[in-house]
Amino acid sequence: MIPPSDTFSSIEAGNLEKTLMQQQVEYETARARAEAKYGFIVHAAVYLVVMTTLVIIDLLTSPGHIWFVWPLAGWGLAVVLHGAGVFLVGERHSMIDALTEREMRRTGAGGNDRPV
Repeated sequence: MIPPSDTFSSIEAGNLEKTLMQQQVEYETARARAEAKYGFIVHAAVYLVVMTTLVIIDLLTSPGHIWFVWPLAGWGLAVVLHGAGVFLVGERHSMIDALTEREMRRTGAGGNDRPV
């Protein structure tokens, strides 16, 4: 039996709303990943410019005492960790996801009004 048109429209509207919400979530996820990658690229570019400048300053002002390796290594480690977080860990932020879901339940934003 075919449901009445009002019921059918309601079902289609519900599916459309879920589809639109899913698309919004996917867009926000893709946007966050793009922003993370862009942030890493900016971080790496600034690192390269500053480190090049420090190497030049070090070699021109005190060629007998090489000190640029210390900021190169320290900040370099930070850039590597940043890149690992962006490209290796990526979307796998299970702790953040769990905390977000918990907060949504607590505030009632997730459609469930019971506190956690």
